[in-house]
Amino acid sequence: MHSLRSRSPFVPAAALAVAVLVSGCGGQNTTSTTASASPAAAVATATAAATPSPALTITDPWIKTGGKGMTAAFGTLVNNTDAELTVVSGTSPLSPMVELHEVVDSGGKMVMRPKKGGFVVPARGSHQLAPGGDHIMLMGVTGKVEPGAEVPFTLTLADGSTVEFTAIGKDFAGGKENYQPGEGKH
Repeated sequence: MHSLRSRSPFVPAAALAVAVLVSGCGGQNTTSTTASASPAAAVATATAAATPSPALTITDPWIKTGGKGMTAAFGTLVNNTDAELTVVSGTSPLSPMVELHEVVDSGGKMVMRPKKGGFVVPARGSHQLAPGGDHIMLMGVTGKVEPGAEVPFTLTLADGSTVEFTAIGKDFAGGKENYQPGEGKH
């Protein structure tokens, strides 16, 4: 055992593995390099597998307060992968009709309409949902959204996977856009 200690320094996890190897192999040192590398690799692999990062997250999600009718949800979509992701639809128990919308200039007037193709979030990038821009539109809202209310949502990606989040009710006067039903529907 003395010859193993004098040849190379070991980190605590590798030292434990070498101690087990030495006690089982009677002091052979021909496999000490392999034995010290394997436990560290196994720990790194197990740690990565135990804590997978979600492909898509949403930061600071909020929903505009108001009564029955229409409202919208906002936040920042964050892509944690090396590939582009596309959000194609959304649902919420607050509304029977949830659409992905954009705001565009139509004859000098800002109007909101369904966004063809959904929200594209670049690899390792983000896509902002904000008043006066892209947002999640809820129509036929079944109840009042109070400040601080917690409203659950599920977004569906192009690959069929889903992302769940909760938006918090927040007062906001609006982006002065108009809704034109039927314009740009898929």
